[in-house]
Parts: sequence; C-alpha cells; structure tokens
Amino acid sequence: MKSYVTNTINLSCAKILLPSVIETIRLNILRWFGHVQIMEENRIPKRVLYMNLGTRFRGRSRNRWQDEVREDGRMDGGEGWQEKIHNREEWKKLLKTARNT
Repeated sequence: MKSYVTNTINLSCAKILLPSVIETIRLNILRWFGHVQIMEENRIPKRVLYMNLGTRFRGRSRNRWQDEVREDGRMDGGEGWQEKIHNREEWKKLLKTARNT
C-alpha cells in the first residue's frame, strides 16, 4: 500500500500558508507607494503619481489608482497609515502585519 497525499490536500495547505496573488500584488503596490512618497518632489515617479491627466467622464467616476491605494492603506494600517510612511521602522512593521493577516 502506497502512502501519498492528494492534490486537494496539497492545494488546501498552500492556501493556508501562501497569500493569494491579489494580496501579493496589493502589498507590492503599497510598498511601492511608500517608496515613492519618500522620494524628493522633483523625481519623475513622484511627479507622475500626482499628475492631473485632465477631465473625468460623466456618470459614476472610476476609482483612480491612488484611491485604491489609499483604501488598501486604510484597511491595513488604520487612519494614520500615511504618517507611518516617513518612519521607516513603522512602515516596515505595517507592511509585515499586513502580509501576515
């Protein structure tokens, strides 16, 4: 008699141990946002991040990239999450707790 582990058991263990693809992308976006926030004002990535691209269309407005990042930051770090960006240790702690939840 062979002892083996089925694929369904392997997949269920992987779901417990590994974050989903969406969570990984969301955390990488938050990490990048924090990196850009620390940059000087004249750096190109920071200028592009706050660039106004023109008028918005009629109807329900689409969420901008910044709106999504701010919502993710609020979910992970509470209301004062943007102040933690400038304190490197606090920012690392926030990202680590967000990764573990």
